[in-house]
Amino acid sequence: MSDSKLVLVVDDDTDLVEMVSMKLESENFRVAKAYDGIEAMDRIEEERPDLIILDVMMPRKDGYTLCDELKNSKEYKDIVIVLLTAVTEAIKTTNYTHMGGKTTLADDFIPKPIDLDKLMEIVKDNL
Repeated sequence: MSDSKLVLVVDDDTDLVEMVSMKLESENFRVAKAYDGIEAMDRIEEERPDLIILDVMMPRKDGYTLCDELKNSKEYKDIVIVLLTAVTEAIKTTNYTHMGGKTTLADDFIPKPIDLDKLMEIVKDNL
């Protein structure tokens, strides 16, 4: 892949961002990183990624909100969004619902803990 695709990894868990970034880089993707929805929007405006791996539960702006903002904008609606969600395990302790995720405009979903091979499959299928 000579013109490698840019993937933005957004999660408030820095270890997860590093782990996913290293895997993407080993597959020859370029990687940008953000740790909440506000920072993610700054990165998107600066670098316009081809695909975003987006955590759902984050401080300042959650993944559902950012996903909907992007998918409803003319400029960014064609960016592929893969939501990361641990919500199924935490349904009783959070106001996010898994069905909420299903009604967003995300292109795909992957549950946490992340299966990196499955995530790479999703990324490659969408780029």
